[in-house]
This record gives sequence, structure tokens and C-alpha cells, in this order.
Amino acid sequence: MIVLGLLSFFGILLLTFSRQGNFNRCRLRTFNSALAFSASTTQDQSQYINLNPLEATAHAKDNDEHVLILTPLKNAEVYLPRYFELVERLSYPKHLISLAFLVSDTDDNTVPMLKEKANQMLNPSNGNDRFHSVSIFEKDFNFVLPEDRRHEFEMQPLRRSFMARSRNYLLSAALRHEHAWVLWLDVDVVEYPDSILEDLQSVDVDVVVPNCLLKTEDGTFWGYDKNNWQETDQSLEMQKELDPEYVLLEGYFEFLTGRYLMVDMPTHLGRLNKVPLDGVGATFTLVKAHVHREGANFPAFSLFHQVETEGFAKMAKAMGFGVYGLPGYIIHHIQNH
Repeated sequence: MIVLGLLSFFGILLLTFSRQGNFNRCRLRTFNSALAFSASTTQDQSQYINLNPLEATAHAKDNDEHVLILTPLKNAEVYLPRYFELVERLSYPKHLISLAFLVSDTDDNTVPMLKEKANQMLNPSNGNDRFHSVSIFEKDFNFVLPEDRRHEFEMQPLRRSFMARSRNYLLSAALRHEHAWVLWLDVDVVEYPDSILEDLQSVDVDVVVPNCLLKTEDGTFWGYDKNNWQETDQSLEMQKELDPEYVLLEGYFEFLTGRYLMVDMPTHLGRLNKVPLDGVGATFTLVKAHVHREGANFPAFSLFHQVETEGFAKMAKAMGFGVYGLPGYIIHHIQNH
């Protein structure tokens, strides 16, 4: 009886501690599971964004409409100081401006310079001058072209094809739901008015470009961006005989297209006098973001005999969007050798 009593006592004691240990272990597992569930809920919870109210209007500044400035770069360190000087002088509210860069096949200090400048723009001494965001992406295409050959006629279709891919990468990586406008800005544009965003927005069209001239020491008029143009009867007739894969290029004597270039249009009719265009460049091209969201991008293949920016204009017009230029609104580009 004594032995049986002792065995029963130790059995009950062992069972009690065993249950308590299991309870503690169970409680620990339950706590960890709760943390994991909480974290999972935070990361995976759905997000509702109503894009219906998002508009790009003629009164963008008054309506707090966000602008995304996109600039593809390659070995651009020499141009960045002036680029940022002009961007920071823009009269458009800084907290409504986002910048994004795609750096490709670069072996200079472009990326370190961008990182340093981005930190300054996001942490200014004056909080009112803080930009909404700055994003730096890097994507190499392993396309190497000697600088002295970048504007040769034979190099253009392949070069422009890689530029189109770069723009599409940048657009898809940077466009966010708050952006109402997209500005494509060349890093080597060296002169434009501080109010240019508000000026171009006031025209209230889907795609609009100013007239980009070459910066000269004596102030003489030399056209630079010859990718802004209108088709003519001559150019349309000529295209009927072309192979569908043939890419047309402007400003080259090797193949004259007969198009009406914006750099040859009258400039005295007012800065905001607009003309319809069939092709655009991207030295300074302002686009209502819905144009890109609905699928107009930069073809890296021959589309209506065009690639990249002019292909974008052709695509946008085929989708029913309006593409316009302002011959009297002058900006300046540096001479690239």
C-alpha cells in the first residue's frame, strides 16, 4: 500500500509538471505565431487607391498635382551640377516634385554624385524646399558606343533602340499612383525658365514640348531638337515605298524626309502658341501621366518608321492623345561633340 501510494503521488506530480511545461511551450508558440501573423498582416494587407480623382489640369500648382521628372543617364557627371541648379530653381512647389534617374553603362562618378545630391534634396536646411522623393536606378545594357560616333547616321537606329529600353525601364520603375504629370528632361539641357512647368501645364494637352535650340556663345539661332516635327504630304508619300522596318531620322543629309521641323517654324506668335506635332524628342517633354498609364511608351522597334521618342509620339497619337509643340517657347541644349 505504501509503495502504491508513493507511485501514485509521483505519477500525479510528474503529470502536473508535464502539463505545465506543455502549457508554457504552447504559450511561447502562440506568442511567436501572433508576432508572425501581425507582421504578415502589416506587409500583406490590401491597399485601396482610387485613381478616378487623379487628374492633370491646367491649374496643376493650385491643385497640388505631383510631377515626376525622369532622366536617363550615362557618364553624366559633367552635366549634373547645372542640371540640379535648374531643377532647384523651378518655381513649382518642391514637395510636389519627384525625381528618378536610370544610370546605364557608366564608368564615371554619376552614381555617387546622384546619391550625395539626393540626400541634400531630401534633407534641406529649409524644410520647405524638400523634394517629394528622389530615386536612383541602375541598369546596364552593355551597349558601348564611342562618344565621337553617337550622332552618326548609321548608329542611330541601334542607339535609339537602347535609349527606348532605358526610358521604359525608368518609367516602369518610377511611376507612382500620385503622379499626375511626367516630365522627360535631358541632363544636358542648360537653360529654361523657372516657370516652365506651370507654363507648359497651362497649355493643357496630353503631350507638349518647347522649342529646344542649341546654346551658342553669340546667341544665334540654331536648332537642336529636330525630333519635334510635323508630317507633310511629301513625307507621307515617301513612306509608302519604305520597308516597314526602315527607321526614319531627322537632321541627316543621308536621308531627307521632307518633314516640317519645329525648329524651322515661326517663333514670334507667342510663347504658348501651340501647333500639332507628329513626332517629339525628349529634351524637355511634358506628358500627362495617364498617357503612359494607358500604354503609350517608347518602342525599341520600328513603329510607323520611328523608334524611341518619335515612336512614342506616333503611338500616343494612334491612341487618340494630342501631341503639341510650342515653337515660340525657347529652351537651350548644350553642344554635344
